[in-house]
Amino acid sequence: MLRPTKYSHPDSTVVSASLLLLESLKDGRIIEYSDLLKLTKSRISGGENLFIPALSFLFLMGKVRYHQNTDSFEYIDHNEAN
Repeated sequence: MLRPTKYSHPDSTVVSASLLLLESLKDGRIIEYSDLLKLTKSRISGGENLFIPALSFLFLMGKVRYHQNTDSFEYIDHNEAN
C-alpha cells in the first residue's frame, strides 16, 4: 500500500514520480526508457530510486505498455476507440 508519512516530502514519493512520468507520456505518447529516467533524475531529488517503482505502479494501473524492441513505454488511453 502507498501510504505517506509525516516525513514524506510530497515531491519525493512514488505517486509524484508516477504523475511526472504520466504527464510526459501523455504529451509524447511513446518515450524511451532512458529519456524517462533522465527526466525523473532531473526533476526529482533521488528520482533514480523512485523511477522503477513509479513505472511499476503505472504498469499495474494499466496506464503504460512496454515495447521491448524499442525499449520504450507507451501511454495507454482507455477512453480511445481501438
